[in-house]
Amino acid sequence: MDVMGDKATLFGTGRFVQSSPWEDPRDETGEAADEAAEELRQRLAAEAGDVEAMSVLGAMLLRRGDLDGAEPHLRAATAAGDRAAANNLGVLLHQRGYADEAAGWWRIAAVAGSTAAAHALGRHHRERGDEPAAEYWLRQSAEQGHTLGAYALADLLEHRGDTAGAERWMRVAAERGHREGAYRLARSLDRRAVGERGDDAAALVREAEQWYRQAAARGHRRAALHLGTILERRGELKEAGRWYLTSAKDGEVRAACALGFLLRDAGDTENAAVWWLRAAQDGDGNAANALGALHAERGETQTAERWYRAAMDAGDINGAYNLGLLCADQGRTAQAEQWYRRAAYAGHREAANALAILLLRAGDETGAEPWFSKAAEAGSVDAAFNLGILHAGRGEERSALRWYEQAAAAGHMEAALQVGMARLREGEEGEAERFLRCAAGGGSAEAAYRLATVLDARRPPEPAHELGEPVNRRSECEEWYERAASQGHRRAQVRVGMLAAARGDVVEAARWYREAAEAGSRNGAFNLGLLLAREGSEPEAAVWWTRAADAGHGRAALRLALVYARRGELPEGQRWAERAAALGPPAVTERAARLRDALREELSA
Repeated sequence: MDVMGDKATLFGTGRFVQSSPWEDPRDETGEAADEAAEELRQRLAAEAGDVEAMSVLGAMLLRRGDLDGAEPHLRAATAAGDRAAANNLGVLLHQRGYADEAAGWWRIAAVAGSTAAAHALGRHHRERGDEPAAEYWLRQSAEQGHTLGAYALADLLEHRGDTAGAERWMRVAAERGHREGAYRLARSLDRRAVGERGDDAAALVREAEQWYRQAAARGHRRAALHLGTILERRGELKEAGRWYLTSAKDGEVRAACALGFLLRDAGDTENAAVWWLRAAQDGDGNAANALGALHAERGETQTAERWYRAAMDAGDINGAYNLGLLCADQGRTAQAEQWYRRAAYAGHREAANALAILLLRAGDETGAEPWFSKAAEAGSVDAAFNLGILHAGRGEERSALRWYEQAAAAGHMEAALQVGMARLREGEEGEAERFLRCAAGGGSAEAAYRLATVLDARRPPEPAHELGEPVNRRSECEEWYERAASQGHRRAQVRVGMLAAARGDVVEAARWYREAAEAGSRNGAFNLGLLLAREGSEPEAAVWWTRAADAGHGRAALRLALVYARRGELPEGQRWAERAAALGPPAVTERAARLRDALREELSA
């Protein structure tokens, strides 16, 4: 409650003696002497019948806790019509436990125009559950400029769901310097920003930041925490760290934890651990998990397990999930399953997915599927993708596609690839391209290759230069082929080599063919052989054709048969011709069979 309402303050009386310029204001002895002198002056004036002195003296004694000494002076001043004394008498009676009598004096003071009394009376009615009366008196106080009244009215309106009214009066309180009002206004704006987009959201965040700054500058530790969060999201890490540090030093454990993560990201794990330890010891589960992860990375599994358990004891279910991961890494499958189950039953979706994978690896597909479903329905992208794989393995293509689409919509690269390939099989080239672009853009080499083949199939013929020379322009499909090729996709490497050869760039073509061949591509080895043979390096070409033929390439085997036949090594030529006839395709089989028969006749002649 407000001691000394309205103008009746020691400064407001004009009779408070200020320190002389040469006096040290920190001299407590001097202050005590001044206060004693002031009390004596007020007492003498009160005994002489000065109503204002009675009110001030009563307030001084009330502030000191001398209720018995204050009461007669306040009652005397109140009887003489002093509204500040009536308000302070209400405060005194409230402290004694006479709430109803206190409310009576507050009403008298409030009717006489005391905003402090109106505020106190409003709070009294709210404590009694009489919200209409509480709103009436709080509104009286707020509309007459009482800061605490504005804040209390905002709090009441927020409780009743009047968001607009609450924000209006919280803003009034904040503008008048109310620290908690500034913080709560900022939180309200911050929450509204979540539901907005673009410029509207940005404007709300900017305004929230201003109010966080005001509250944080006045020592509000949670405001400092949220201000640090905004600055960190914006990339202003140095200033964010300063506010986290301010908040953490004031005892905000979440700020200590956040400061730890900021230091870790900056490479300072030692100091990060110091702040995480401080937060974890104060019961922050997130910090305990971070400490556990730090020790697990160092191979200190026992310490890591202790901190994961501390996180779990602090109510952070991530602790159980992390314990499951730790046990799984150590091959302790039974314990891993136990911790995954504990976290999964508590609603941890990634634990449910991990549990399902564990069960699936153990051959329990029936037990795994419900956990995959639970995790996917809770928003686990990996679980949705895994369900797709599960259904596809059973031949349930429509169900698989549904789960792949859910995962793809959440940005899962491999799921987008699967959806794209399914759309291609169904002939929906436009939809296929959309999903393939998503997957390829996310880094999938297979998706980049598939997208390139789609674009390649509908690429118009290359226009000819007016002198009859081809125009060498890189198409989009070639760019996607090259992206896949640079990621090691063998078929893409072969295709890039073919496009380079078509442009006449033999060196580039040979490079890509060689990369594909060395990675095991039989087409790459065959094409490299063709390129080398055209350049006059038939012996080296034969080496690559041999590699391709050994991998089952019929055309390469036919080429080898021709090479050996020309060299006069008829038995070797016949052997490769038989191999080519067996490998195919039909056109190769036909030619190889004729060559084989001719070589056989030659050998039997």
